[in-house]
Amino acid sequence: MCKKTVVLGVCGGIAAYKALDIVSNLKKKDIDVHVIMTESSSQFVTPLSFQSLSQNMVIYDMFEEPKSFEIQHISLAKKADIMLIAPATANIIGKVANGIADDMLSTTIMATKAKVVFAPAMNTNMYNNVIVQQNIKKLKDLGYEFIEPSSGRLACGDEGKGKLADSKLISEIVSSMLYDKKDLIGKKIIVTAGPTIANIDPVRFITNKSTGKMGYAVAEEARDRGAEVTLISGPSSLSDPFGIETVKVNTNEEMFDEVVSRFEKCDIVVKSAAVADYKPKAYSESKIKKKEAQLTIDFIKDRDILKILGERKSKQILVGFAAESNDLLQNAMDKLKKKNLDYVVANDITRSDTGFASADNLVTILSKNGKLIKLEKMTKRCVARELFNLINGY
Repeated sequence: MCKKTVVLGVCGGIAAYKALDIVSNLKKKDIDVHVIMTESSSQFVTPLSFQSLSQNMVIYDMFEEPKSFEIQHISLAKKADIMLIAPATANIIGKVANGIADDMLSTTIMATKAKVVFAPAMNTNMYNNVIVQQNIKKLKDLGYEFIEPSSGRLACGDEGKGKLADSKLISEIVSSMLYDKKDLIGKKIIVTAGPTIANIDPVRFITNKSTGKMGYAVAEEARDRGAEVTLISGPSSLSDPFGIETVKVNTNEEMFDEVVSRFEKCDIVVKSAAVADYKPKAYSESKIKKKEAQLTIDFIKDRDILKILGERKSKQILVGFAAESNDLLQNAMDKLKKKNLDYVVANDITRSDTGFASADNLVTILSKNGKLIKLEKMTKRCVARELFNLINGY
């Protein structure tokens, strides 16, 4: 993805300090950030703080002597891929909604052709005021976008909706909007992630080491490329990704039911979950007590969800994962054929630097038409990107 530019407008409010985190998060994503501050915002946070984090000059005075021979509000308006206003006060929302341009920020918003995104933050009574809500509706109708504030205790002591959305969430939403590839618009995609569990008794179960990181990365990549994504996840400590329908399950049976109920209407299924292959033959309704020196539990084979989907698929593209400890490519090829897959992503689980719980993966992607693509070690998000590139014929 080529480097993108965000022009961040910071308005006067106690939440202005949180905009520093937004700048930091965007810079970590290699996004160029230029900050415009209103005069009142500089009473809460110094321009120098934003300048240090953004590594760009900060503009806060419309009539200051220009640093170069250019009209600054026009220059930044053209430079922006997105204009983000965070925190956005009732004042700036009202100005833009009514065509008022009387400072550097409002003037730049009026001059830009880029997408403008407001992240409001204000007292809950102000936010719920009918005039503010009418201004927000008017702007939404005109194509401006909003990141909804959250609810909680506000700086003034009131409780209610009006807190600036989480700074990491704001950064993720903006980054998603900036994503270059939008080749999955109109596609419905199911992604499974994480482990499943097989219950032994009311307090014990068996599971595996999957954390869900690979599946969540696949879901986020599909979302950013424009797809309508459903993430069906086994137990995981990862946060639900924004903009994705996330369905939580525990067992093989629960995951089967959720996938099958959506399968007919979807276009692509990526089965990256590590589903339990076996379950106890008999479930104990009461806790198994310690009696003998040894405990023997009989296991039976559980449902093979991927194989069933392979038998039922019509138009769907079906992707499986093969986590192997030996004979990687042969086992992956066998899985591709036996389960009627279109692609299988094979990875070696014996490596300590990739796979379970790691941020990185080292995989080989095999396709039913005979293609075999060995990828270098890369982040799981990059693996997801390469997978969809292959599916889309790149």
